[in-house]
Amino acid sequence: MFEQVKAGLGDFLQGFYDGVVPTTRALEEFAVRGFPYCVAWAPTRMVDKAEEMLSQWQRNDTHQGPTKPPKLPVVLVGVAKDWSPAEKSFTTQIADPVNITFPQDAKQRLFRLRTVAGDIRTQVVIFASDEPTAHSLAAQFALYLDSPSRRCFPARYSFAGLEHEYPAQIEVPDNPAMSIETGSKNLTVLALNLTLKVTVPLFMAPNPGEPNDGQGVPGTDDPAGYPLVQQVNSREEAITWH
Repeated sequence: MFEQVKAGLGDFLQGFYDGVVPTTRALEEFAVRGFPYCVAWAPTRMVDKAEEMLSQWQRNDTHQGPTKPPKLPVVLVGVAKDWSPAEKSFTTQIADPVNITFPQDAKQRLFRLRTVAGDIRTQVVIFASDEPTAHSLAAQFALYLDSPSRRCFPARYSFAGLEHEYPAQIEVPDNPAMSIETGSKNLTVLALNLTLKVTVPLFMAPNPGEPNDGQGVPGTDDPAGYPLVQQVNSREEAITWH
């Protein structure tokens, strides 16, 4: 249900990675290492388990080659397991199904829609071997977020052979990148907290055995729509007055 939001966030983070300006020797290597080897998902938000998350990443042989010392810096991204419905001041969920059609649907099928809206707490954590590199990455990420055009990203949902985009808005609290103490003198860890305000569509189509319009196959990626009234016939009878 929320995997599309994570995929959209991954694309958003790749845009940040592609624009990183190397200001230290470590960032020169970081910029050419490749996005899949520089940014990775963590199982959850990691303020209290930063070193554990880094250790798990370091044990992952991403290059499928001879064991080498893990390269830093690296950016790990974690999403909280909890869920908070959106405040009514931000948006309103569609709790009762509404009828919808898609202009780009050649069959003009009738479907139904509900939406779930809420907040997804996210954390971006930077691990570096030196403070200048960590500070540079944190500052450049904050700069990346500062552009109005990058305060949201699309999450893409497939339904009825079509792709539907719903924006995920990024809310950045007014707090700096937090330093996380690890006990290691050769490791600088900075954490940035984000909140993703998302709207997730719940598309509905007739289930197998339910009445439908016959323009698809219920339960497949090409579903039938709900029955439509195509024509209403009426007959007027003349009344003769005597």
